Amino acid sequence: MPLDRLRLDLEFMPSPDPGRPGLLIRDPMRYTDTVLIVPPQLVASLAHFDGESSDNDLRHALFQALGDIRSGEVADQLKSALDEAGFLENESFDRIRAGAEREFAEQAVRLPSHLGPGGYPEDPQELNRQWDEYLRAARSQANECTVAIAAPHVSPFGGWESYADAYAAIPKSAAEKTFVVLGTSHHGELDRFGLTRKPYATPYGDTTPALNLIDELERAAHGAVAMEDYCHAVEHSIEFQVVFLQHLFGPNVRVLPILVGSYGRSIYEGGLPENNENVARFLGALGEIAARDAKDLFWVLGIDMAHMGRRYGDRFLATADRGEMAAVADRDLARIDRAAANDAKGFWERVQENRDDLKWCGSAPLYTFLKTVPEAKGELLRYQQWNIDEESVVSFAALRFER
Repeated sequence: MPLDRLRLDLEFMPSPDPGRPGLLIRDPMRYTDTVLIVPPQLVASLAHFDGESSDNDLRHALFQALGDIRSGEVADQLKSALDEAGFLENESFDRIRAGAEREFAEQAVRLPSHLGPGGYPEDPQELNRQWDEYLRAARSQANECTVAIAAPHVSPFGGWESYADAYAAIPKSAAEKTFVVLGTSHHGELDRFGLTRKPYATPYGDTTPALNLIDELERAAHGAVAMEDYCHAVEHSIEFQVVFLQHLFGPNVRVLPILVGSYGRSIYEGGLPENNENVARFLGALGEIAARDAKDLFWVLGIDMAHMGRRYGDRFLATADRGEMAAVADRDLARIDRAAANDAKGFWERVQENRDDLKWCGSAPLYTFLKTVPEAKGELLRYQQWNIDEESVVSFAALRFER
């Protein structure tokens, strides 16, 4: 029998602990909190967890690597560790995943999942101080004509200047409106839209979900919607926007949170995203809400742009604003220009170039907005590139839109 396949959605990275070198493996979906560090001499053997190699193949590879007759014991320990962690595509993982999804479904609120380093402070007073500091440095101002903003969803400490410029552009009058938050679904299905009726809980308190609009979308776009989508439990693209909105307008802001799955089929196979009937049905339903309730809605996009460098599969080392990243900036700005003009087709044609070799994770939410609010015209407030590590760069921007 072949060995169980290693899950393809896991995160792999070099161990950050000098005392424990090797390959660190963790679950970005947080079905399990287990973190494994595979020693260097065992890393190559992970290739045998491909759904085709046998147990004998694994034992032989480990004997070759270790030169030890006890390699059979090591093979059993490795299989057991991966199985217990829920890192293999098998019944153990099915049970772990079902338990995590059931736990999320039973929760009264969507709990915060990005507190602490890399996210934002857990203490409300410290959070207030930090967010005030960011916003004081904004070079944009509130504009009563603004109906939408696009902000990053990268870690706030990395993209704080763009966050600040985007959120400083929101007028105070937006406080009484429903915030339609379109966030990238990094883990959701292609051409699907994740909804939840749960309030988002943060150190500031709980949001007010726009239940009538959520229910309307579920009815009108049946088949296109994943209701109580577990991706909400772990996704940061909406959570960071919610915290900024609560900071500005209080904890009970009314929110319609929508996770937008990738339009990858369109990128790789051609045609427009709405050629898919599920996408077309959802865009139609959301467009009707946008037209009918235009005066009562404010739109927030949580999007990042290019992902370049070793972390993202490129062969070159990426440095913000230097070398290859200067050409990336030119291409990013060309896409932003088409989005600001609300040229949805022109924007998407640029995304499809080279099958989106820029790897924009925010292209689907941005296209969704352009198709849903076709009268909106945009303005670039700030464009940035940031080294997320020494070898890789993420780009993002602050934009505002008005009718």
